[in-house]
Amino acid sequence: MSHPDANPELPAQLTGWLHLYVAFDWGDEIDLARARQAGPNVVLDLTRRPRTPNSFAYQRAPLRFQLSPVTVDLPGSPDASARPVSAEATVFDFAAVSVALRVPFQLSPAELVALAGHLAETVTSGALVQAARAAVDPLHRKLLPAIQKPAWADNLWEEYFVFQFAPQEGLAPEGLLGPQAGWLTGLVRLEDEALSDSETVEATRLSLRYGRADLFVPDWGAALLLDQDKECAETLQAVEFANLQLLEFRHIDNRLDEVLAQADHLLERATRSRLPAWRGHVAPLRILGELKVEANGLFERTGNVLKLVGDQYLARVYRLLATRFHLRDWERSIERKLEVVEGVYEVISDQSAHFRTEFLEMIVILLILVEILLTIFKH
Repeated sequence: MSHPDANPELPAQLTGWLHLYVAFDWGDEIDLARARQAGPNVVLDLTRRPRTPNSFAYQRAPLRFQLSPVTVDLPGSPDASARPVSAEATVFDFAAVSVALRVPFQLSPAELVALAGHLAETVTSGALVQAARAAVDPLHRKLLPAIQKPAWADNLWEEYFVFQFAPQEGLAPEGLLGPQAGWLTGLVRLEDEALSDSETVEATRLSLRYGRADLFVPDWGAALLLDQDKECAETLQAVEFANLQLLEFRHIDNRLDEVLAQADHLLERATRSRLPAWRGHVAPLRILGELKVEANGLFERTGNVLKLVGDQYLARVYRLLATRFHLRDWERSIERKLEVVEGVYEVISDQSAHFRTEFLEMIVILLILVEILLTIFKH
């Protein structure tokens, strides 16, 4: 099998854009109306291809803020390292934010594969993530008063890369999915070493074409997008949202792990409580109920924020990404844990009702006994 950067059919130089999306979670919820007062911003509206129905939109439109340019250092791309690149932040009502960096490049196929391998190293080191975090930090401080239960974890983020090319001679869907598939695999797998034929087949298994010259190939860490710059904004926005949704599912899953640990503790506490029966379960029920509502609310808001009902192409883009990100598996895991939390809540609630019933029965028996004693003493 030939090395992915050694395909003679590829152009000597490739011009395009590297899009980096980094998603963060800032807390429980954000007041978008209040956030709009923090500075210049726009309500995000997904642009549509011609003849696309108007039913495709965010349920609650997020806000997009322009950030200060970010300087990034990428190998083999002197233009990118010599000057800052544009950065934007998209803020959602469930207090999640996606930072988008747009880096131009003009590189050879070999340099692009080397760049892909370097990106994998920066993900491990966290260099690009820290650059994105630093870029959005001033906005976070401005919006902090609008965030409910603010919490920005240092170890929770999700990043994704998109290599975008305009259709050009020597770079066509038929070639990228055929003789150039090994090179494409190196980009979307962020690998600078040649991969096996089976990995190439797997990496290119999911692809989508809209026009004759268009191509979208997503994988777990990166995607290749062959499309005109002015026509791919909606595809990039769908990518950005899917990456953010993955982060939120991870966040909810982690939060549910904490809830389940607390649920076990609350169940044990309620069972062993020495307080009167009706009081020993009040605090556990209240705490567990609040946790259950919080987890359900966040899950519903995250899953329903985007309604892909009108644009079949974007719906397919999202489904490909959801498959690569295993979003359905995350959903099932979250649903199972929510069921467990619900079960623990019902157990404690049933125990509380049972103990309350027993206590009332004891009171009734005691009152009957007192009435019998009073009758005896009166006679």
